[in-house]
Amino acid sequence: MALINHRAREIHFKIVYYGPGLCGKTTNLMRLHDRLPPERRGRLISIATDHERTLFFDFLPIELGAIAGLTTRFHLYTVPGQVYYRLSRRAVLQGLDGIVFVADSHPAREDANRESLADLGTHLVTLGLSPEQLRRLPWVFQYNKRDVAAAVPLARLRSALNPGGAPEFEAVASQGRGVAETLRAICKAVLARLASEGGHDPAPPPAAVATPIAAGSTAPATLRA
Repeated sequence: MALINHRAREIHFKIVYYGPGLCGKTTNLMRLHDRLPPERRGRLISIATDHERTLFFDFLPIELGAIAGLTTRFHLYTVPGQVYYRLSRRAVLQGLDGIVFVADSHPAREDANRESLADLGTHLVTLGLSPEQLRRLPWVFQYNKRDVAAAVPLARLRSALNPGGAPEFEAVASQGRGVAETLRAICKAVLARLASEGGHDPAPPPAAVATPIAAGSTAPATLRA
């Protein structure tokens, strides 16, 4: 849920990149970190195993300039995809404002994609999100690794993972393809949700004070490049 600090004149959003192990979540954040100007990004923090898998999360605060007089910061997280880090994934999901589901286009990973999406749904319900909150939660799907041999057809991925028609993008995150487009889409969706609700989250924490954001607000130029 968006947090607004009136004293610091800042609004904070949390976006979580979710998906099966080795689907490219960490690669997305690394490419974004490389492309964003140093003055627009924070330090990328990665906690990994010896096999270079994400163990807990990557954290990337991006300062995007002012919206309605508030400095906007998007905090991007990934979750560990391996099955045995289930509780760590749930912890990372707490307080989220939007989800990017990164699917692996390799034909051997179709079951892993479906299992990860089901796992995500279970966590969101366990965290207490109501059916209405789940319905309004911004989603973007990224079909990564489109360069692999015999990549799963898009229509098949869409039918299995995104029958509701959320924004979706093809990507080759290792080459930077589709990475910025995915980020722009989820940021736009998160801001649109806030505007449609008049700036109020259905269950704001006691420390947060909501401020309306104009319905015509769009993502700043940093994301439109």
